[in-house]
Amino acid sequence: MAERTTSDLTFRTIGLADDRWAVDILDQTHLPHEHVTKRLETLGDAVEAISAMRVRGAPLIGATAAYGMALAMHDDCGDENVEKAASALVATRPTAINLAWAVNEMRSVLQPLGANARRDGAYKRAAEIAAEDIGINRGIGEQGLPLLEEIAKSKGDGSPVNVLTHCNAGALATVGWGTATAPVYMAHEKGLDIHVWVDETRPRNQGASLTAWELGQRGVPYTVIADNTGGHLMQQGDVDICITGTDRTAANGDVANKIGTYLKALAARDNNIPFYVALPSPTIDWSIQDGMKDIPIEQRSADEVSWISGRTTSGTIERVCLVPDELAVANYAFDVTPARLVTGLITERGIAEASRKGLATLFPEHGTT
Repeated sequence: MAERTTSDLTFRTIGLADDRWAVDILDQTHLPHEHVTKRLETLGDAVEAISAMRVRGAPLIGATAAYGMALAMHDDCGDENVEKAASALVATRPTAINLAWAVNEMRSVLQPLGANARRDGAYKRAAEIAAEDIGINRGIGEQGLPLLEEIAKSKGDGSPVNVLTHCNAGALATVGWGTATAPVYMAHEKGLDIHVWVDETRPRNQGASLTAWELGQRGVPYTVIADNTGGHLMQQGDVDICITGTDRTAANGDVANKIGTYLKALAARDNNIPFYVALPSPTIDWSIQDGMKDIPIEQRSADEVSWISGRTTSGTIERVCLVPDELAVANYAFDVTPARLVTGLITERGIAEASRKGLATLFPEHGTT
């Protein structure tokens, strides 16, 4: 696994196992009540881990896909297996662009190599992608930190800077630091008085089960709230800034993120609260010009809405049904927030206006494509 600094979290989401060929992941389906490491040994293991959301979050899915390609090369370095592995991984999650980006990175490295060199080449590039993610997210933190410092300065009364976030765009969604949480962690390390409102984020509760867990690991003050509470808090002046992550951002600045993000952006606009999206550059899909029309929205199993898991008073983990039998359930995993509602995009290169021009200014190598 890539090197970590003392500023990174004390848990790791993904990395090579002690034998240096298998891959260990933090199985997030067991959090927050159990800390379980799962060993991946095959391409099928990586595909299942992504599909079952044992790993989740666009950057971490990308890193897992890269290691999945490496695991595939551990078994068979032939041309046909390169394409088979790439197709299997890309099919697991349609919305998060980092997955396809990482698979294409791996294919571009592996295709020119002879079969004898592909195994080592695959593990090398996968490790680089993981290391790059940590560096990119640290950069996002450095670019976003002044926003929080300016809010603290403008308040002038020593009260906490209240950040509202949605879903989990933290270290658990990445290889290190997180995206939306990176500025928060850096502010906390600098001694800034900061507090996070954590949306529970139904139906999978990634806020209540994951964001709250990792904020607690770092000692950052937080409060879990029901998804529909954010607008009320904004009306009461209890939110200073909203920062979310994204699974795919179109070239025009439209942002796809966990379902419910759009509603938070609407409430923020109505209450004159800045709404920022933190994104690593691999999350930008330069091929999509209109996110509202062209970003695919994943629909997942109805069971995620109908059933919920939790710890009972006896300490056991139980799964219970929330709805009447035979009820029709829809489970849209993401929504798209139009660029007009986004105050700015926090990237590792700086903060961009949510527009083609804004993104092109920070990423001129992509021009106006």
